[in-house]
Amino acid sequence: MTLSEELLMAYDRQLRTDAETPSAIGIERLGPLRLVTFAGGRGFVTYQDLAGASARTISHWVAEALAFYRSDPAIARVEWKTRGHDHAPGLHGALLDNGFEPDETESIMIGPAHSLNVQVQLPPGVSLRRVSAERDIRAMSAMQDEVFGVDASDGNADAILRRVAREDGMELWVAEHEGAIVSAGRLEPVPDTDFAGIWGGATRAEWRGQGIYRALTAARARAALALGKTLIHSDSTEYSRPILERYGLRRVSTTTPYRWRR
Repeated sequence: MTLSEELLMAYDRQLRTDAETPSAIGIERLGPLRLVTFAGGRGFVTYQDLAGASARTISHWVAEALAFYRSDPAIARVEWKTRGHDHAPGLHGALLDNGFEPDETESIMIGPAHSLNVQVQLPPGVSLRRVSAERDIRAMSAMQDEVFGVDASDGNADAILRRVAREDGMELWVAEHEGAIVSAGRLEPVPDTDFAGIWGGATRAEWRGQGIYRALTAARARAALALGKTLIHSDSTEYSRPILERYGLRRVSTTTPYRWRR
């Protein structure tokens, strides 16, 4: 078994469980599917595998899962998280037939946390810190919304604040210049596993290519190591993937979210 195969096996066994959705407010089962509900009217469908199901069975599951969320008027949007290495006959077509639309495919990156623990020279006037105050979190969320090209939403910041209130181990890190947040990301240690996730990495366009994202990633890796986590995982865009590859993370598979909106 290659190292990439070992890492992918650890990912499937340790992360594709309830550990994947620590902030869920409700979870229902449909065959191997986990139908997750989050605060703010968001549904999320995930699973460890599809248990060798046929295209016909998978089609029924997609329709039944969507009917479950449609029955709750509070649910405004649903994400169905697919992985490129799953055996899932007919899933793409079934999702499209039920009104889901595929989003950008990202790389599943995994590697040792210590490989990301490097020293990076920051641009003059840029500093890093961990944040927890509401004012900082709302500023961080607004910057991420802008970078990701979505409408700025108090709902996104509210969801992060609810996570912070749960004290589930999530850490929020930012890079600042003259009091303005120019880059941000979060660290999510996964309880009872070897993993911590690095998520939400966003850097303003005018600050890219200057080592800030690398420095922010290194800070989060050091925090993960301090918590006893040995592996880092992330779903990475084509912008961040090469950076993580240079520091030893491997692309073990892909993930494509399919989105439905009421």
